[in-house]
Amino acid sequence: MSKSLWEPDFERVRKVVLREGEPDRVPFFELFHDAEIMVAVMGRPAPADPDAYRQWRLEFFTKLHYDYMNAYHTVSFPDVPTLVSEDTEVEQSRGKRGWEDEHNGPIGSWDDFERYTWPTVSDANFADIEACANILPDGMKVTVTLPGGVLENLIRLIGFEPLCYALIEQPDLVQAVVDKIGETELRMYEVLCQFDHVGLVWLNDDLGFKTQTMIGPNYLRQYVFPWHQRLVAYAHEHGKPVVLHACGNLREVYEDLIEFCRFDAKHSFEDVIQPVAEFKRQYGDRIAAMGGIDVGALARLDETQLRQYVRQVIEATAPGGGYALGSGNTLANYIPVGNFLAMLDEGRKVGVYS
Repeated sequence: MSKSLWEPDFERVRKVVLREGEPDRVPFFELFHDAEIMVAVMGRPAPADPDAYRQWRLEFFTKLHYDYMNAYHTVSFPDVPTLVSEDTEVEQSRGKRGWEDEHNGPIGSWDDFERYTWPTVSDANFADIEACANILPDGMKVTVTLPGGVLENLIRLIGFEPLCYALIEQPDLVQAVVDKIGETELRMYEVLCQFDHVGLVWLNDDLGFKTQTMIGPNYLRQYVFPWHQRLVAYAHEHGKPVVLHACGNLREVYEDLIEFCRFDAKHSFEDVIQPVAEFKRQYGDRIAAMGGIDVGALARLDETQLRQYVRQVIEATAPGGGYALGSGNTLANYIPVGNFLAMLDEGRKVGVYS
């Protein structure tokens, strides 16, 4: 087997995302890996020094034969309330786990809107992204995310429950918040797309849950998708493919995401909603399918069962290209690290195109 198969080459990821046929092998692909997973793989803690931490991350990605590494900026929408509880009892516990408070948000009125401190690009720190250019091996690039997507930040800023009322009672306020979010994210893309070593950009925007979209498809079409389309168009104008990370049951809006928004690839799949192989059969001639190894399977199956499952997914989705191997969402800290490594090992065994 050629050594070059396991050297970083972002072109194989790009080929998959743009559906330009079969690369030499199925690339590995994730939105992110929880720090606890990375520490378990590396066998040592992450360094505190930023430069050493960057090298540590690069070692992680090259050791596992990824063709990219994640790079980070610091922009976020401030003052979002969160709830905190004890982390579940897992091998790689982080102690505490937080999530958004669906009952509240910092913007509930026009006065709140006017007082809110909106983030700007000048608030951002792109040092990590910039520094990655100096350490990447030949053929490797970085991927970058937004500070949450249009809908995610709309929910964070208003609160999910208040948003459901505001869509009916204060549509002008909803539109104003959406436009400020969209403008902020477009400014981010204007910076991120300038970096030659950024291979692709994410539009990370969870849109649904197990049975349907978070808000009605008509509201997504009115408020969210116009900004998605604008963001994707900007990235494409500057040579960057766009991968949508969106959880949930999106059957009612896939045509919007493909034909109107023009995403290059879709990430985040759950078997209970739609297995990635089924998605590829249905939409794979128009959009690439990324990841799809169900997080429940990664967390619960024993290694023998998981390897069989992963092999079946690869055999069903790899032919013709347009597929990258990875989890259906992210490498969460409650996934046994042995199962994560077994998934990649199956990719090395059966993901090579003859």
